[in-house]
Amino acid sequence: MGANETDVLVIGAGVAGIAAARALQARGLSCLVLEAKDRIGGRAYTDATGFDHGASWLHQANDNPLTALAETLGFETVDHDKLRQRLLFTEGRFATTAERQAFAAAEDHFWRVIEAAAADGAPDRPASDAAPEGGRFDPLVAHWEGAQICAAELSRMSLHDFATTALDGPNLLLRRGLGTLVSTLAEGLPIRLKSPVMQLDWGGNGVEARGPFGRIFARAAIITVSTGVLAQGGITFTPDLPAEKRAAIKALPLGLLNKLAFPIPPGVLPEFGPFASLRRDIATPGDRPISWIARPFGAPVMLAFIGGSLAWELSRAGKQATEAHARAEFARVFGAEAAAALGPPIITDWGGDPHFLGSYSHAIPGGQAARRELAEPLANGRLIFAGEACHPRFAATVAGAWLSGEQAAQLILA
Repeated sequence: MGANETDVLVIGAGVAGIAAARALQARGLSCLVLEAKDRIGGRAYTDATGFDHGASWLHQANDNPLTALAETLGFETVDHDKLRQRLLFTEGRFATTAERQAFAAAEDHFWRVIEAAAADGAPDRPASDAAPEGGRFDPLVAHWEGAQICAAELSRMSLHDFATTALDGPNLLLRRGLGTLVSTLAEGLPIRLKSPVMQLDWGGNGVEARGPFGRIFARAAIITVSTGVLAQGGITFTPDLPAEKRAAIKALPLGLLNKLAFPIPPGVLPEFGPFASLRRDIATPGDRPISWIARPFGAPVMLAFIGGSLAWELSRAGKQATEAHARAEFARVFGAEAAAALGPPIITDWGGDPHFLGSYSHAIPGGQAARRELAEPLANGRLIFAGEACHPRFAATVAGAWLSGEQAAQLILA
C-alpha cells in the first residue's frame, strides 16, 4: 500500500480508537489512527502532575477489561470504595453517623425504585419521573446520581438507559493515573496527531478521509469521535449519514462534569486524610451542590467536581467564574479563610473543548435504543461508529469505550 493508504482508518486516538487499533494490528491488518488534538487519550488524560482531567476510575472493576491490562503493565490500583471516608454536610454542620446512614438508605431505596420502574413495562420516560420524593435526602440523591455522577440531570435522561447503564463496584483508582494507562496502551500504534478529519467519503468501495493531511484511502473506517462533535457537524459525511444514524447521535448528547484540583497548603484541613469525600446537602429548592475528594494518594490536593447544568453554565462563564464558584462552595463548609488559602487550581473544561464538546453521553427520554443503533455498521461494515456512547451496558466509561472499539474491529475482521 502507498503512504496514504491503509486497510482500516481509525478516527480518534481516545480509548475506543486505541482499542480498535490494537485489535486490528493483532490480527495483521494495517491501520492508521488520525487524531485531531496534539495528544492521545481523548477524555482519559493524566497531566504531568498526575491529575486525571477526565476519566479517573475503573468502574465495576471485576468486569472491566482495563483492570487486567493495568495489572499486566504493573499499574498500582486501589479500591477507592474501601479507602474513602464519606462525609456529608447538612444544615450547616457535618452529619451525624445516623444521618449518613439515612443518606445511604435513601440511595439504596432510590435504586430499588428506579430498577422497578424500568422493569414495569411502561414506555420510556425521564428518569426523574420515577425517582423517589418526599424523603429528607431524596433531592440530594437525585442530584448526586444525575448531575454529579451522570453529568446530566435525571430529567434529561432516559429511565431505561439510566437503569441499564448503572454501575457497581469495585471502583479502582490508579496511582499513575488512568490517562497514563491509556497512553501506555497506545505505544507502538500508528497514530498521527494534529490530523483532524474534515470530510469522510464512504460512498464508493472504500473510504476517503480529507483534512490538513491531504487524502487518505482505506477499505473501512471506525469513527470514535464524541457524539458532541458529530452532532455539531465536526465531520462532513459524503453521502450524508442515514436518518437513523443522525437521530441516534442526537439522542445521545454529552453531559458535562468538570473538575478542579486545588493545592492544599500545609496546615490547611489537617483532619482530612487521603481519599476523604464530601457531599453537601441541598439547602434550598434549586440548589446544586458540588462534591469534593481530599488528598488522592496523599497528595496535597483538594478535587472539586461540578456536574450537569451548573457545569455548563460555569463553562460558558469561563474558568475564573468556575474557580470563584468552587471557592465559595468550599467556604460554605470550611470557612472563608480556608477557601482563600487554597492554591490556584487546575481547571478542566470539556464542554469548551471543540474536540469533545462535553464529558460523556446519556440517552434522552425515548432514546434508550440509540446506543445500539449508533453502533450498527453501515455499508456492509465499511463505516462503523465506536466509543462510550455506543456501548449499551458500560456507556460513559472507559470500559464501554474500550469494548466498543474492540467490537468495531471484530466486525471489520469478520
